[in-house]
Amino acid sequence: MEVLNNKNVLIVGATGGIGSETVRLVKNNEANVFITGRDTKKLKEVAEENDIPSEQVFELDITDYGQVEKVAAAIHEKVKPLDVLINAAGIGIIKKLESLESEEFAESLDVNLKGSFHLLKAFLPPMKDEKEGLILNIPGVLGKTPMAGAAAYAASKYGLNGMLKSVREEIKRTNIRIVNLYLGGVDSSFWDDIDMRVNRDKFISAKEAARAVWFLCQQPSTGVVSEMVMQPFNHQAI
Repeated sequence: MEVLNNKNVLIVGATGGIGSETVRLVKNNEANVFITGRDTKKLKEVAEENDIPSEQVFELDITDYGQVEKVAAAIHEKVKPLDVLINAAGIGIIKKLESLESEEFAESLDVNLKGSFHLLKAFLPPMKDEKEGLILNIPGVLGKTPMAGAAAYAASKYGLNGMLKSVREEIKRTNIRIVNLYLGGVDSSFWDDIDMRVNRDKFISAKEAARAVWFLCQQPSTGVVSEMVMQPFNHQAI
């Protein structure tokens, strides 16, 4: 298995539950870590807790391609290309269709799909030049199977799934790996503002979800784990 020590790793969405736990695991494995997030206060806390230099910490809204380009330029001045890009950013809007506003639908697509597209546009080309790299996204199981009330979220994640698989075909003659992690219910802040009765005690913990991300970062040198599904015990298997 490939190891992470001395690898250049960018974790997007480092202020979320899964993202912040992933930062800790990856940094503890002696990687050179860059982090981004939208919550300035939380971003600073994550950086301080993990001894990440301030010049490797970026406030970032991935829906703004101009911001993504600036962050990519700053990182590529230091390292080119990245060895690993982990996209743990995303939002969840779970509402029945009659309650779903068009602005909410658009926001889901902007963050979960268009934002991921922006990251690919900015960080994939240097990887293609070197024909090496790993890009890991988290479509979640709603990128594979539908759920009532998840029209906006599933649309964005199905789109992400299709986009990544298409891009994988474009780079299949390189050693760049595109990996999708399909997580079921994770006990994170994702659920804080969602009006749905769920038993979070039976969900996957953010720490265990991050361990799955960390595991997928360590790909076998002669192969690729292109996708992984991880769900709570009380969920039906896909």
